Amino acid sequence: LHGVDTVGDVESDDNLLIEGDALHTLTALNRIPELAHRYAGQVRLVYIDPPFNTGQAFAHYDDNLEHSVWLSMLRDRLVQIKPLLAPSGSIWVHLDDAEVHRCRCVMDEILGPANFVAQVTWRSSDNSNNDARTMSNDTNTLLVYSRLPGWSSVREPASPERLPHYKNPDDDPRGPYFDGNPLNSPNPRENLMYDLEAPDGSVVPHPPNGWRWEKATLEQRMESGEIRWRDGYSGIYRRTYLADHKGLPASNLWADLDQTGHNRQAKYELKTLFPGVPTAQLFKTPKPERLIRRILAIATHPGDIVLDCFGGSGTTAAVAHKMARRWVTSEREADTVHRFTRPRLEKVVSGEDTGGVSEAVGWSSGGGFRHLRVGPSMFDLDAETGDVFLAEWATNGGFSEAVAAQLGFEQANSPPFCGRKGRTQLAVLDGVVGAAEVEFLVAALDERERVMVVGQAFTEDAESTLRTLSPGSRVRHAPHDLLRGGRR
Repeated sequence: LHGVDTVGDVESDDNLLIEGDALHTLTALNRIPELAHRYAGQVRLVYIDPPFNTGQAFAHYDDNLEHSVWLSMLRDRLVQIKPLLAPSGSIWVHLDDAEVHRCRCVMDEILGPANFVAQVTWRSSDNSNNDARTMSNDTNTLLVYSRLPGWSSVREPASPERLPHYKNPDDDPRGPYFDGNPLNSPNPRENLMYDLEAPDGSVVPHPPNGWRWEKATLEQRMESGEIRWRDGYSGIYRRTYLADHKGLPASNLWADLDQTGHNRQAKYELKTLFPGVPTAQLFKTPKPERLIRRILAIATHPGDIVLDCFGGSGTTAAVAHKMARRWVTSEREADTVHRFTRPRLEKVVSGEDTGGVSEAVGWSSGGGFRHLRVGPSMFDLDAETGDVFLAEWATNGGFSEAVAAQLGFEQANSPPFCGRKGRTQLAVLDGVVGAAEVEFLVAALDERERVMVVGQAFTEDAESTLRTLSPGSRVRHAPHDLLRGGRR
């Protein structure tokens, strides 16, 4: 990954805008040591909104692939996403009806059927399509899988809308309440088998399994007002208050447009951010910020890492930034990055973006991000001969950085070495390596250190000299040994 520049106050490398294909981005996050140290096994949420494969051709990406090609594309990326997920992490894949049934089979294969969490139905349209020949397709689907079994969502605050049985007919100062909670024990216990005397002197027998609490505890709850006698003293009931509710798990039906927004709203948000861009030239498939806010509220906490490797117009990263989450997003199309993704995130940082969920989450401005670009291949192929050559750019420092990433060495600026893996130093030489260069490198090693020497060619005595002076040290011929994964 090559650095482009930074935006805003960048205190760490955790917020990354990466320009390049999702697969290359994920490979870099998993394999470059400096990045793997920060992201492998530490991403709390992956949300991806890949092309739906609806048979259409949009201006910003191709959405018309054979099913097998589309599934292979997704599968390759899921394989790379899995090791990035934290043990408490989850992945949400946003689709419509075109591929969702096939996608679920692939997610079962890669993530395991035991880690399936939910299939969320989101009402994506605020009005039905009157021109539909069969049925108006008004929903999208979110397939949710966890990294490990036992995942649980962040519980949502209880509300009168979701708990309509909580009422306040007598203006209880503590607010809405519910009187129908059972007081019987789920299992029979001898110490719970006691009768109660009602205020009028009548006896109320215990339920078949006994009461929920021992007698002293039940009497204490009566004194506090939590347990009350019914009119006529025919029995007792427990009053629980909405204000004391511990929250609810998320539902798999998202039909409240006020809570999750809709596609037309998403386009309006983008048009507000880019007022000078004609509607026909805007990014075609944005998602509303309210939808992403709902997902982040369910699946993450402040400070968690959020990854979206199909970045598009940057909605996920924008909302994650506003909600104090760390984020990584990548977008394949350079034109999309420069016209929409980066300008949008710049406006979030500077405080120019006051729309979307900014007010709801209390966002003003601040933070920053690094803009990186997936580097070109360091190899070129001669189509006529099939020979592989080092690319013209892969010289000197650029060549060293690429080799270090390829071989899994942590980059280090300690000449004559450019990387380290444990006790092995990496030396990358742009040209022919002879015995004199080998002797110089070995002399620079500390005791018990070894060296891996990478060069485009080696003289006959170079390798034998290395074996003699530093047993355990190795050479690698570029590019062919690197193409074979570093084995020779």
